[in-house]
Amino acid sequence: MEKILDKKQVDAWVAALTDWEVHAPVLEDGIWAYQPVSGAVRLNHPNTKQSPKGFAFPQREIFFSFEQIKGEPPKLTQIMPQAARHAVFGVRPCDGRGVPRMDKVFTDHVDDPYYNARRKNVAYVGLACNKPPSPNCFCLSVGGSPVSTDGLDVQLTDMGDRYFVKAVTETGKTMMAAASSLFAEPSAADKKQLKQIHADAVAHPQRKINDPDGAPAKLEASFDSPLWEEMARACIGCGICTFLCPTCHCFDINDEVQNKAPLKGQRVRTWDNCQFPDFTMHSSGHNPRENTAARLRQRVNHKFQYFHKNFGMHQCTGCGRCVSECPVGIDIVTVVNKVTENVG
Repeated sequence: MEKILDKKQVDAWVAALTDWEVHAPVLEDGIWAYQPVSGAVRLNHPNTKQSPKGFAFPQREIFFSFEQIKGEPPKLTQIMPQAARHAVFGVRPCDGRGVPRMDKVFTDHVDDPYYNARRKNVAYVGLACNKPPSPNCFCLSVGGSPVSTDGLDVQLTDMGDRYFVKAVTETGKTMMAAASSLFAEPSAADKKQLKQIHADAVAHPQRKINDPDGAPAKLEASFDSPLWEEMARACIGCGICTFLCPTCHCFDINDEVQNKAPLKGQRVRTWDNCQFPDFTMHSSGHNPRENTAARLRQRVNHKFQYFHKNFGMHQCTGCGRCVSECPVGIDIVTVVNKVTENVG
């Protein structure tokens, strides 16, 4: 389904989505972040600082509560996600491509009931990139595109005072049907303009990974390279690179005790981070990734070797957040290029 929507009608479309809680990028204190909106949706953002993966995989979620009263059996109460439906507007193509990669882990590889309960209630309304929203974008190098529809339910393309709107999934069609009177049929001229906008977007210069197809084998061959230590020297282990990533999915599970008599608390899953020193710490005290070089190597190899081996695709989607937000300037594009160019 392909339609034309006047930009002045976006708020009316949002208002018609009465079965959804709508979120869109909002600028607050200099940071673009997804916020609930009821109107005044303006999709003129570069990209949000944090990816939208938290809608299906929140940073903190409770699995169950527990209570132990002396002389009684333990009481466990499972806490499943509420069935709220979230429509996320303004998702850039790199973040859209993160969705099927998260699905690979939590739906295809294992059946995670918490992830899937949320995932089925999230719809992604994407915004194609007419030009790279960041100087550190490199989606083309990892098989993506600034006009990709992967992981999206609806794709919007900015055409000046209008959007070209394409339903990608059945969910997307339903969302557009909720305000069908607002949409117009595209003309032949509209389709020609769309084709040119998309062609120009793909042709726009980006950062570049020099040999993405050869990266998995070359990274494997470079496991013991001294370059890892050189390039990790500045790392402070803050974890920004993975917490902002649209595809990082490592987590920890802990019991949070609220009181001890009677014993009462919750089992909670939280995001974890392979750049933290205690991420692989054994109970014996041994740490197989005892320094920042080993941890940087793990992150890069997971993105470009291990995930590729398991699922046939790079995990990285080229959003460039880890480059833009790293406080010490570690650049994954530079790291991959340097390591793979110095094999042997």
